Amino acid sequence: MSKMRVLLADDHAILIEGLRAYLSYYDDVEVVGEAHDGAEALASVAELQPDIVLMDIAMPGINGITATRLIREQYPQTRVLVLTQHEEKQYVLALLKAGASGYILKRALGSDLINALRTVARGGTFLYPTVATLLVEEMKHPTVSLTPREAEVLQHIVRGETSSQIADSLSLSVKTVEWHRSNLMSKLDVHGVADLVRYALEHGLV
Repeated sequence: MSKMRVLLADDHAILIEGLRAYLSYYDDVEVVGEAHDGAEALASVAELQPDIVLMDIAMPGINGITATRLIREQYPQTRVLVLTQHEEKQYVLALLKAGASGYILKRALGSDLINALRTVARGGTFLYPTVATLLVEEMKHPTVSLTPREAEVLQHIVRGETSSQIADSLSLSVKTVEWHRSNLMSKLDVHGVADLVRYALEHGLV
């Protein structure tokens, strides 16, 4: 029986030690390495070619959302199973959009974790029950969607660009950019650029 080759990515050393010790009890799992931030996770995937990355979200530097997206783009053979304390809808949606194959909470049982790893290794998707419930609610009450142009303008706003700079980058008039900026704030129900940027980052819109 071939083993699942797993890379552990979390910035808490004691958690990684615990995961490594727990997973060592299973004959079908081999922990091939560990990473303590998103950049290290990317480098480790390139070097070790694991089957699965067990990925935390809140890590220094490159966070788990960005790391997941880059891993799936650059190393599509490697799957990502998110292991986190965050169960807010915006994180779940952002990680699934980034290409994660599963989402499990750190308060889950060890048996849930090994089941999640095996499910993802078989090519399936694993969602912790409360996370699955969140997605069902999202289907009933979907969050606001942005047009491609609105998303484009929002990305530039998050980078700190002025309306004039955005207009130059996107070949638009300043007036059109200002209209999109105003429309974004109205659609997302925020007031001011700082709130707009915060909303975009928290909800995985960029």
